[in-house]
Amino acid sequence: MSVLVLAEVDNGNLSPATARLVTAASQLGPVDILVIGLRSVADAAAALAGVRKVIANDNSLLANSVAAVIETLADQYTYLVAAASTLGKDVMPRLAAKLDIQPVTDIVTIEGPNRFIRPIYAGNALETVTDNQARHVLTFRASAFSPVASGGAAPVEALETAVQSAVRLIASHRNESDIPDLSTAQIVVGGGISVGSVEGFQLIEKLGKTLGAAVGATRAAVDSGFAPNDWQVGQTGKIIAPDLYIAIGISGALQHLAGIQGAKKIIAINTDAEAPIVKIADVALIGDLFEIVPQLTAELEKRGLGG
Repeated sequence: MSVLVLAEVDNGNLSPATARLVTAASQLGPVDILVIGLRSVADAAAALAGVRKVIANDNSLLANSVAAVIETLADQYTYLVAAASTLGKDVMPRLAAKLDIQPVTDIVTIEGPNRFIRPIYAGNALETVTDNQARHVLTFRASAFSPVASGGAAPVEALETAVQSAVRLIASHRNESDIPDLSTAQIVVGGGISVGSVEGFQLIEKLGKTLGAAVGATRAAVDSGFAPNDWQVGQTGKIIAPDLYIAIGISGALQHLAGIQGAKKIIAINTDAEAPIVKIADVALIGDLFEIVPQLTAELEKRGLGG
């Protein structure tokens, strides 16, 4: 029962999410990785522990073409796996339709070869799914699994494809940033609508930089233009599971809580002691964020963090 994992590639580099996918996929069988990208990305994937081989295609393919490539390899594998990310949510439904398979998505726990657990109702319940199909198309929440170590030395095989597509990429835009990836960061500092402005979010960013953390935001803050779209955390944004989540000026709407349910520790900074986020937080600091956050940042810097 072998597994083909679609590697996550971010700006020409192997995303940390791929190492987490290998952890999940290894529970199902021997793992091969498909890399659509540069040879250096394939080499990085080959260095992950537990990988049997890497199949590399250095063409720049769109989602519909990636699905077609995986389809040509599908007969060799029992499981076809990707992250429940923008890429995975685009590619895997296309693949499932081509193969006439019902996919199982957003998996957070593997209970057996065909038995999986996934969240439903905005994370308020967990559903156990039994998939009795002969072949499985799966997406995993990478944040729910720890990454494998490096040190592997899997062989890399080139894959030549003749996939044709009428789709043409017109332009690609991305926000450049030197902060950790939000989906896999161990520490995340999040801001809500109460931060009030783009300038206010600079306090959130400064605290995040001091801690070496990723920065997140609620949908309301993103919709108000206080933070970029790729910082959005929640049911309609990114699902995170950091070791520490610092929620600043966030009330804790159900949609946002759905995105942080995997956080191991939560610190809430809020003026409302009855806010939902405060009630589930491990530590709550009740007060004005514009007073608390600068004091907290200064104290951390005094202790030798940041710079």
